[in-house]
Amino acid sequence: MAKTIAQRELRNENAKVIDAVAAGETFVITRNGEPVAELRPARAGRRVFISRDEVAALAATSVRIDRHRFRADLDQVIDQGL
Repeated sequence: MAKTIAQRELRNENAKVIDAVAAGETFVITRNGEPVAELRPARAGRRVFISRDEVAALAATSVRIDRHRFRADLDQVIDQGL
């Protein structure tokens, strides 16, 4: 559950609040008693690079698809005629 703090408290206790956010806590920031922002830990970004070894490991454990059976299934469901 998010803790509510005033904008003034955020300004005066900035380092303490940021340490709490880094530890996983979430804050709702208010101005004149009205919520204006939420301060929460940033989610880790998606990885951009996957190594060749990781791709090979994923491919080795994936489901094998028989291309002839797959094509037959597609032809059964989709009308290929013009």
